[in-house]
Order: sequence, then structure tokens, then C-alpha cells
Amino acid sequence: MVPRRLLLVGEGNFSFAASLIDTLEPGVTVTATCLQHRADLQGDPVALENLRRLRERGVEVRFAVDCTQLAQALQGHRDFDRIHFNFPHCGRKAGVAKNRALLAKFFQSCTNVLGKDGEVHVALCRGQGGTPADKPQREWHNSWQVVAMAALGGFILSDVRPFSCEAVPGYKCTGYRSQDKPFHVEGALNHIFTKSLPFEGSQPRTFRVRLEDQWFSFAEPEALAGKLNRRFLEAPSCHPVRTINEKLIAELGKTFPLKRLKCLFPLLPRGSASVLLPGTCDLLSAFWISLHEDNPHSEALSGEVIQEMEEVLVSVSERTFTKRPAGDGCRGAHEGVCEEATLCLRSSLLVHGEAVLHSPDFLPGALHILSGPVFRKCHISPFMMPAFHETLFLLGLNKNMEESCLSSLLDHLKGILGNLLTETLLEGSIVSTSVEFVLQPNGKDYIIHVKSLSFGPDCTENLIIGSVVTSAAVTQEHQCFVFVSINLDLLAMLAYDISDWRILWTFDGRFLKRFAPGKIERFKSYSLYPPRYVHDISFWLDEKKGFDELEFHTIARAVSQDTIISVQFLGRFQRPETEQVSLCYRLIYQTCDKALSPKLAAAMQSRFREEIQRQLHVLLR
Repeated sequence: MVPRRLLLVGEGNFSFAASLIDTLEPGVTVTATCLQHRADLQGDPVALENLRRLRERGVEVRFAVDCTQLAQALQGHRDFDRIHFNFPHCGRKAGVAKNRALLAKFFQSCTNVLGKDGEVHVALCRGQGGTPADKPQREWHNSWQVVAMAALGGFILSDVRPFSCEAVPGYKCTGYRSQDKPFHVEGALNHIFTKSLPFEGSQPRTFRVRLEDQWFSFAEPEALAGKLNRRFLEAPSCHPVRTINEKLIAELGKTFPLKRLKCLFPLLPRGSASVLLPGTCDLLSAFWISLHEDNPHSEALSGEVIQEMEEVLVSVSERTFTKRPAGDGCRGAHEGVCEEATLCLRSSLLVHGEAVLHSPDFLPGALHILSGPVFRKCHISPFMMPAFHETLFLLGLNKNMEESCLSSLLDHLKGILGNLLTETLLEGSIVSTSVEFVLQPNGKDYIIHVKSLSFGPDCTENLIIGSVVTSAAVTQEHQCFVFVSINLDLLAMLAYDISDWRILWTFDGRFLKRFAPGKIERFKSYSLYPPRYVHDISFWLDEKKGFDELEFHTIARAVSQDTIISVQFLGRFQRPETEQVSLCYRLIYQTCDKALSPKLAAAMQSRFREEIQRQLHVLLR
């Protein structure tokens, strides 16, 4: 975006403003401000000459403008496209704490005068910012922590460039330690910040669904906030998971006849495990949904966002609405039972496999394709996702031809995956990615492993991006079936060099703007060097209730809105006299697309402490 309205704050002798105006396109307006009063500059000939040039060019100049109180100082001036603050400093020998506070107040002030899609440019001397872009990088505690301070105003760091005095000839920075001396600009960096989406936008939503001839509503699980009904795989989406899915299907279609099937909405009744593939619905890791009878024409309560979904083809019966034990996904229940619908979100597309195979339209020899989102409770780790998109290929084979047909399918699939992933361009170098089909102990099933160096030190093991499962037919003794499951999110991450799965689910429009429809290219993040915040927690266990670590991770994911990236077990302590057990964990908070401030991370940690007491019945230490 070409800026049309510029605001310059903290101008010392106005040499930056006087130099900048010569580089701007016609029609760009500039407002230049300084903290000093007009009278303070009367003895500075350089400042007076620059002010004369600015007046001749019609530039608005304002004095005594406090950059931490921009709305009051500018009195109604709004919607600047860009704000520049070069080499901010509190003056004299102010330490890092005071300069951090200055930055924090400045960024909070910018929110009141910056226009939509505007930028804030902050130039800092070498090492001050505290980001990896600084060479050398200072210790975090000894830096100005510019990204964390910007987060207090809702800003993320979107770009870092060397600060070039040559780009603005005539600029002479001044004000070092409140003296008429320049800052040391060798190695200085220009940090470019943009507004991030607010965390409030990630709150759980309310949905309406129709089951047969009745309407029901349900609340999105807090741990899945913003992940239901996103329709990434549907046209005209240009989301990476759709692009990678279409390319995968198109390549397989060159060898096998294809039959694409509509994937139902992922609500399932209890007991949806496949007869052919038992264990496809894990009750312990399932997200349970409580349905409430509803009127689609009623008004939303408390400002809830109601989204209507397509008809959900599950049967509403007396079996669907049953009493189930408290603790089985039933929040806030007392001792006893609670009345809830026993519906859950599917954890795999394999639960639909039996229905496809028994359909009268099933064609042996053709690849039947189901694609859709799946959901599961899982531990927090870089490559485990509570929500992802899966593609399932189903193939019916004659047992006499099983070995040759399966071998052909695996060879083609391995070649296609290899072509998608083998060469990922990274900073001009080629990073090798290997695909392996690892035979399982039963001698007939496979796990699809991918080893990639592009994910850095966190990816120390092979990533499992899918599986191949064979199953004998229950009713047809001469036929067998092959099920190939692919995790599209992980596949897209590898193909596009996306290191954080959470960015795939962002609501920020800048994400999709990074991609051309149907094209695979390296993703460049618009949120750089997000800081990490570390919080420890320890608690005594209730001997009668026990401890569910999976639920511990799920609560952490929910209350942090997916900003906890690591849950590390630090230790276990047991009192000899009472045998009471205490556990200690370390939680690391970091976001990939929003402005996470230390204050907000602390507030999330506080709520997490409250929730594990309430839901897991532990006693905090």
C-alpha cells in the first residue's frame, strides 16, 4: 500500500522530515511533530533551515507533541497510513526499562490515530530491539523488547529492514542522551509494525444444525474456537490445504478412476466406530457436543454469533439423548449424571468408511474420495493438531489382485508425495524431504513418514502425515479394501514451508493473500519474532479424582486460545508422611498471528490456574 498520509513523531531538528519530502510521490501529505516547543529550537540553525523548507512545501508542523498522547495532541487528526518514530529515547542516561515504557505507551497511543492497514515504523540502534534480526542479538532482559512492547498496543512485527540514511539524503539524527549528538546508526534497523486481529475474535461461536426435521443449537468447544465450519476445502477457497488436496487428487486421477463423495458434517452419535476398522472413534479423545432444541427464527442471546450449517445426517432418537456419567466430557456437572446429547465431533474420516463401502454406488477398482475436517483432543506439541483436514481414499480390490494393485497404488502415491515435497526452495538452497512408507508389525498396513529439515530443531523425528490400512470384507470373502488417510494440514505445511499449524486457521486476511490460486510457493510470515512467555505451575492431586493429563492439555489449549505452544513436565513430588502427590509443569506462551503481550499471557495463566482447580479438582501450591 502506498501511504498517502504520514505522521512523523519525535523529530529533533526536522532533518528527517525535510529529507523525506523529496522522496515522496505527489499527493502524499506529511505531518511532522516534535516534543520540544517552538522556542526551544530558536538557537538551532539546522532546525530553523529545515523548518523553512517544510513551510515552503506546505508540510504541517506541530510542536510540543507527546508521542504517548497522540490523540489529544493531534486533536482530531486520524487515519494516518504510516507513523515514523526514529531512534526513540527517554533522554539522558535512561535505562532499558524506561525506554521500554516509552515504546509501550507510544504503541498504545498509535492505535488511536492509525488508519486501517496502516504501518508504524520504529528505527532502533543495533541490538536495542532484542530480535534475532539484530546482529549481534542482545539478551532479552537487556533489550528494549520492542515486539513485546508493541503487543501492548495490539501490533505485530511484520518486517525488519536495515535503516539507511542514504535513502533520505540530508538526514542527521540528533538527541543522543539529550545532547546535540547523533545516535550510532551503524547496524540500525527499521522495524515495521502492523495491527493484529484482537483475541476477542477467537471466542467460541454458536451454531444451528438440523437433524431430520428438528433444529438444534450447540456451542463450539472452547478448545476448538474458530475451527468449525471454515469450509477451507470448498470452492472458491484458495487455502493451501485445498490447493494441496486438489493437486494430490488430480495426480492420482491420472492413474485411477476417481469418485468424489460429499463429506457430511462431522457430528456423530455415540458408537460410530467402523465394523471394518474398529477403534476409529476414540471416546477419550473425542470432543462432545451438547445439543439444545432450537428455533431457527429465534434471536441470538447475549450477542452470540449464530451460524447455520447444512443438514446433519445423523438420526435423532431416544438413544441420541441419554444420560451419561459426569466427567465424560460433561462440564460443570455435580456428582451423578447430566442430560446431554451423546454426539461428538469425528476424529477420523475412517468412521465413514463402512457406509461408503456398503453403498449401492460403490465401484470396485475406483478410488472413492472423502475430504473434510476432523477433530480430536491431543497433547500440545508443534505437530499435533486438535483440528485438521483429512483426505481418505477408499479402494476395493479383488483378493487375487490385492498385492499387485496395492503395490501400484503405493508406488504412485509415494511418487506424487515425493514430487510435492522433495524440493522446497529455501533462501536459494534446496532442502531435501524424504517420503517413506513404513510397514507395520501386522505385515499389511503402513505409516507414511516424512523427514524434512525445513522445520528446524523442533522437528527431530519423522512426521506422520498419513496411513495405509487394508481390511478384509465382512460380507464378501473375495474382496478386500484399502484405506489411505492423508493429513492435509501437515502436507500443506511441508509443501509451503509453514512452520506453525495454527497459522492455517487464522482469520487474518493477510494469510490467504500470500498465496496465488493453485500455486505452491514458500510462505512468508507477516508476524516476525513473536516473544515467548514462560509460566510454571504446580499443584497437589486429588487422590480420589486422579489426574487426566490429556484434559490438562485441553484446558490449557482452551484458556490460552491456542497460544500455549509447549507444556513441559518438570517433576513429581510425594510427601513421605501423607503420600500426597504434587506435579509441576512449565507452560510456554507464544502466538503466530496475533499480538500477545506479557500482560495478556499472565492473565491467561491466571485463568488457567482457576480452571484446572475447577475442572480437574487439583489444589494449587
